[in-house]
Amino acid sequence: MPAPLLSTRFRGFLPVVIDVETGGFNPATDALLEVAAVLLRFNEGGQLEPGESHRVLIKPFEGANLEPASLQITGIDPFNPLRPALDEGEALGRVFNEIRREVKAQGCKRAVLVGHNAFFDLQFLNAAAQRCEIKRNPFHPFSSFDTATLAGVAFGQTVLSRAVEAAGSSWDDDSAHSALYDAEKTAFLFCEIVNRFRTIYEDSLAVAGPA
Repeated sequence: MPAPLLSTRFRGFLPVVIDVETGGFNPATDALLEVAAVLLRFNEGGQLEPGESHRVLIKPFEGANLEPASLQITGIDPFNPLRPALDEGEALGRVFNEIRREVKAQGCKRAVLVGHNAFFDLQFLNAAAQRCEIKRNPFHPFSSFDTATLAGVAFGQTVLSRAVEAAGSSWDDDSAHSALYDAEKTAFLFCEIVNRFRTIYEDSLAVAGPA
């Protein structure tokens, strides 16, 4: 039996886990420095699990603000000559192309961002896409799945590290604040929550039928 498509579970939307690393907290003025995306798929048993991961390093856009406190937390040196960073438009184009391809493969109509405190990540993606005049942003402009909220409901934890541990995985503080590490841990957390609520979802279908 083939694995079900994600379009059958999320009303035609494709959840994509995103984590960004930035040079501050203002998406209009502060640099976007890293983006990581984790695609999700159902296995043949109907369990949601992480699929392919994609990560790009990004050069600060011209005139971008870089807050020293933010760089200290992430450990990113934006101007390290050994850092294989791309211009913002090229970097986003690479990630968005992979997401558009998966939207089509999964029979979905649009992607929806999954993130821990998702509004932060979505704001930075939207601001960068607007700066780069990207016309086909694959993400819904304002809807998202926030794992901070979901984990608070499911596990009573809203901090990512504690929620991941409550869900049964390990957490390495030394690896945190890498976009790829945080995105992969967020993907684990989201999949774990969706799978634990599978019975509730299936019961709702039995009562009301598909949306």
